[in-house]
Amino acid sequence: MNTRRFGAAAGTVVLALGLAACGDSGDSGAGDDKSIKIGIKFDQPGLGLKEGNSYSGFDVDVANYVAKELGKTDVQFVQAPSKQREDLIATDQVDLIFATYSITDERKAKVSFAGPYFIAGQDLLVAADSDITGPDDLDGKKLCSVTGSTSATNVQEKVPGVQLQEFDGYSKCAELVSKGQLDALTTDNTILAGYAAQEAYKGKLKVVGAPFSEERYGVGLKKGDTELCKQVNDALTKMVEDGSWDKAVENNFGPADFKVDESVNPPKLDECS
Repeated sequence: MNTRRFGAAAGTVVLALGLAACGDSGDSGAGDDKSIKIGIKFDQPGLGLKEGNSYSGFDVDVANYVAKELGKTDVQFVQAPSKQREDLIATDQVDLIFATYSITDERKAKVSFAGPYFIAGQDLLVAADSDITGPDDLDGKKLCSVTGSTSATNVQEKVPGVQLQEFDGYSKCAELVSKGQLDALTTDNTILAGYAAQEAYKGKLKVVGAPFSEERYGVGLKKGDTELCKQVNDALTKMVEDGSWDKAVENNFGPADFKVDESVNPPKLDECS
C-alpha cells in the first residue's frame, strides 16, 4: 500500500513540533508522567476488542504506537461508547480516544482531533440471503445502529421511512440481524467486516459492499490542546513512514478479507487547531 499520503502534512507537523520545543512546553492533556488513559471500543472485532485482560484491533495498535512515541509506558484502556466520548474527554477520564471516532464539525465544537489516521465508509451488514443492496432498499425496514454515532443520522436523512432501533453497542445489533429480528446494521465498513468475520456469524451475515459516506477516523483529545495534537500527528506520520501502519492494517483487516480504499488511505493529516 502507498504510505506516502501523510507526506504533505508531515513537514508541517515536524516544523510545528520543532517550534513548540523551542518555546514554553505548556501542559498537554496526557500529563508529564509515563501513564496515559486512552478510550477505545471494547466490542468491535478488528478495531477495538477486549477479551479478558487483553485488547486487540486496529485502533488498539495505532493507540499503542502513538502512546509509545509520546513516551508513555503505562497505557490504561478505558471503554468509550459512542455517546460518551465527548464527556470522557471533557471530564479528563481519558487523555486520547481511538474509537472509530469520525471527525465532524459538530464534534469539533466540543473536542479537538488529531489525524485522521484512517478513512472508512458507511455500509450495511445484512443476512447472507438478504436482497438489500443499499440504503434505497431500507424504506420500511428495521435498521439497527448505535446511540451517538453518525451512522443513524446519515441513513435517516437518505431514507426517512426506515425504522431505526439504537443500542449501546454493535454486538447486540449483529446478534439481532443474524436472528432475523432486524433487517440490517449500519455503521462503518471496517466495523461490519469485523463482525462478518467472527466465527459465530460466518455464512450468516454479509457486508453489502456499497459504501455511501466517508468516515474520517480522528484521535479525540481535549479542546484546544494543539501541542498534544501535533505530537500525536507526528507519531501517526512516523507510523506510516516506518511501515507499522500497513502492518496494522494487514493484521487486523486482512483476516476479514476487507479491502482498504488505497485512494484515500493512509489519509492526509488535518492541521491542528
